[in-house]
Amino acid sequence: MIALKPHKGRLLIAEPSILNDRSFNRSVVLLTEHNKTGSIGFIMNKPMSYIISDLVPDIECDFPVYNGGPVSKDNLYFIHSIPELIPNSVKIADGIYWGGNFDSVSKLLVSKKITSKDIRFFLGYSGWEANQLNEELTEDSWLVTENSYTNILTTNASIWKNKLMELGGEYQIWANAPKNPSLN
Repeated sequence: MIALKPHKGRLLIAEPSILNDRSFNRSVVLLTEHNKTGSIGFIMNKPMSYIISDLVPDIECDFPVYNGGPVSKDNLYFIHSIPELIPNSVKIADGIYWGGNFDSVSKLLVSKKITSKDIRFFLGYSGWEANQLNEELTEDSWLVTENSYTNILTTNASIWKNKLMELGGEYQIWANAPKNPSLN
């Protein structure tokens, strides 16, 4: 298997060896930025018990909120596929964008002009200082893969398992392992 380098738009798949890491156990992170100063991404498969209206009461919307990572957990972030409707969006890769004008998002949600297939919200983000992610890759904490999803915003909590199954070999065994092996 060819080892890919981290790059904006690629996915980080948590290696099964980091099962004891509370933040990233069984995580899939979409990298939204990777450069010489550091890396930023959002965990795609950890829905929280919140919906948007829990966090922004003025917006009556039941879209789920995801745990984006351990950094700035009191801030709301979003990625989406509709840059034509959300000014100031930053392109991550073809068809996927980060942030933009939140007033526009608010109006779109209130008027029900977007669906949960168009946007995903996160509390917090995943961040690495310069070279930190490369060190974690050297320690076999992550696998880097291309984002092969037509719309990553429609993925669910089983994305980690699905990615391990795609990798095959010993990863298939880990894909089906219980979340807490000590309870087995």
